[in-house]
Amino acid sequence: MPGTELFGAEERKEIEDVLSTGIMFRYNHDAVRNNFWKAKDFENEVKKINGAKYALAVSNGSAAILAALAASGIGVGDEVICPPFTYIATIEAVLMLGALPVFAEIDETLCLSAEGIKKTITPKTKAVCLVHMCGGNANMDEIMKVVNDNKLILVEDAGQAFAASYKGTYTGLFGKAGAYSFDFFKIATAGEGGIFVTNDEKTYLLADSYCDHGHDHIGNNRGMENHPIIGFNYRISELHAAVGAAQTRKVPQIKAANLKHKQHLQTVLGKINGVSFAKLGDENGDSGTFLNLMMNDTPSAQRVVEELNKAGVGGFNYWYTNMYHFINQWDHIKNMQTASKLAIQTMGAPQDYKNLNIPKSQEVVGRLISFGIRCTWTTDEVNTLATKIADCIVKASQPVNA
Repeated sequence: MPGTELFGAEERKEIEDVLSTGIMFRYNHDAVRNNFWKAKDFENEVKKINGAKYALAVSNGSAAILAALAASGIGVGDEVICPPFTYIATIEAVLMLGALPVFAEIDETLCLSAEGIKKTITPKTKAVCLVHMCGGNANMDEIMKVVNDNKLILVEDAGQAFAASYKGTYTGLFGKAGAYSFDFFKIATAGEGGIFVTNDEKTYLLADSYCDHGHDHIGNNRGMENHPIIGFNYRISELHAAVGAAQTRKVPQIKAANLKHKQHLQTVLGKINGVSFAKLGDENGDSGTFLNLMMNDTPSAQRVVEELNKAGVGGFNYWYTNMYHFINQWDHIKNMQTASKLAIQTMGAPQDYKNLNIPKSQEVVGRLISFGIRCTWTTDEVNTLATKIADCIVKASQPVNA
């Protein structure tokens, strides 16, 4: 993925700043840290890109979505509409707060559809947790109408979609709060890290306290601060934040390279019969991190995957069967297998998770084959990849000899 391709002098310099002082904790120690505040730098670099009023660097993207839900007021017994196609952290965050995930249909944007949301709303629905999958964006105008008409809270998991936007507004900033991931496999990485964002001051202050054991961070002595709420430890270290800050400064150039390579691949592969691409809510807001092929049906996608494996083409994901991002693989969710008791085991699940009727989602994910875009590809490498993928698709479409 792009971020991990570009480790260099910039990241080393940021890390050396931290090591030169020995202060790896993001708070206090003002006199000896030589004015190095890497977590704050990381937050500011994110705000430069997406224009958020408030950003909070945390330990990972999972913590960021948990904080976004918690600071938005989601808690025990609240029904939260979620997609069945997402990384499992989204669902884990809902469950950890004692809330109840309700799965709705996605569409060809790979995100929740407005119609899918509308059909799953009940009197207990409190929020929608919208996930912008595979670097793209959802149909936000339609979704916001449903959310607003039904007076629901919108929380956005944009873990895979930092630097993506919709009609000029960046993912993560449409609802009450949003979250990005900066783990090892994202457009930019901190190794492990996440960013919570919001445009609402009260929501930010709640998240800021929640992610540091409830500290209010008022004054210069963290040990003597008040604790207005109960929280936990989701702090980011200065070392991780240092890498995240350096990487985030590179996102504009990474995104430009991604989009160039993706456009070339789509131009070549789009000429092949039976190939289409996942849709975007706004074509101009793509981050370019994934090439998302859509075959005619699941058997066609399976045959293409078989040919890709034979040809040794790597770097792709067939989400229907072999990735931990779809409900088909979530037996532990269906069976509520936990280390400790969850609220949902007392209150009961709002849906039969083992027998969900989500035909549209099954059809869309069943047809989907995704390739991660590398910003460091040369023109020759992109051409070679396009040729190999095209050859595999053509071979997969040929009738099998009796």
